[in-house]
Amino acid sequence: MPETNQSIDINAPIYDVWAKLNNFHDFSWAPNVITSVDKVGDIDGGQVGAKRILNNAFHETLVEIDNNNYSLKYSIDDGPSPVSKNDVSNYFGSINLSTSGDNDQTHVSWTSSWESNSEDAVEFCHGIYVALLNELDASFS
Repeated sequence: MPETNQSIDINAPIYDVWAKLNNFHDFSWAPNVITSVDKVGDIDGGQVGAKRILNNAFHETLVEIDNNNYSLKYSIDDGPSPVSKNDVSNYFGSINLSTSGDNDQTHVSWTSSWESNSEDAVEFCHGIYVALLNELDASFS
């Protein structure tokens, strides 16, 4: 099962970092990576079942959110190759936050895994997640 694991330490309290991540429909903190977010359906961005389309290409669904433990999990239901529904199945991404060092620093871990006969999506996804983590960090500068 292919997977990617990316992480970063951000100089901001965990509750401030979580405030930017816990709305599934808001990527205002990453304008250089995510140019459009379209809400699909009526479910609020903080509730399981929320759906979005990123950059007119990535169709995603929020499958878990835990505000007490600062974590969320989502599925990619379809997207461009190499993460299209024809290329991969059971694609899940997870974001987990924890305090790092003192309470003014947050460790952000972004992982994903999926089923595929190809490793093509690994580099593709890794690059996107690294760019998103760098944007998240820059949003606190």
